[in-house]
Amino acid sequence: MREIIFDTETTGLDNREDRVIEIGGIELENQFPTGRTIHIYINPGERKVHPEALAVHGITDEFLKDKPPFADVAQEIVDFFGDARWVAHNATFDIGFINAEFERLGLPPIGSDRVIDTLALARRKHPMGPNSLDALCRRYGVDNSHRTRHGALLDSELLAEVYIEMIGGRQAALGLVVTEAGDRPIEADDGPVVVVTRERPLRPRLTEAEIAAHAALVAKIGANAIWSKYSEADDVLRSEAV
Repeated sequence: MREIIFDTETTGLDNREDRVIEIGGIELENQFPTGRTIHIYINPGERKVHPEALAVHGITDEFLKDKPPFADVAQEIVDFFGDARWVAHNATFDIGFINAEFERLGLPPIGSDRVIDTLALARRKHPMGPNSLDALCRRYGVDNSHRTRHGALLDSELLAEVYIEMIGGRQAALGLVVTEAGDRPIEADDGPVVVVTRERPLRPRLTEAEIAAHAALVAKIGANAIWSKYSEADDVLRSEAV
């Protein structure tokens, strides 16, 4: 399954009047980055960047003066996305702008059946929020410390990491590793592969001091302490495992 995690920056908020000035995208194949990306700055013509939009992304009218108009890059965008799914955070906004640009050129719109909104996914998964991209980065441990302003490619890269975490793609990949040697061959379409399960030991939650304090408390209570029974059971299990 091919997906493009993408983001746009625009001159403002109204897709009827404002224009796309940047698009960035990351290609995923079966939920793994392929290394292929798209990143284009676009001249919005007569439309100027709104001051509030400028404060968000920092892209100036002067910077965009020598960039190509959307008409000149539309086919490059269409070719890169191909038949992939379009994945964006608050996709209604981004797809609304893309389809408005396509409509001006007489190109067919992107259907809702090809769109995945990660904001909607996040709201279902974390109904108490918050579910902004920055909040999701914090939730899933994705480093976004270098994100001082919005940028289409940077935001796409961050969203790709968040999306993979949110749908469990990375977790599924951690348990199974294909190697050249091992003892568990599995037949695949192109021949046998070996799958090795790697354990990820958890760090103990208790410190040595806390463990010692608990042991002292149990000893003080005496033989009737309920924790003594669990300790004895643990000793039996350890002896059976050796």
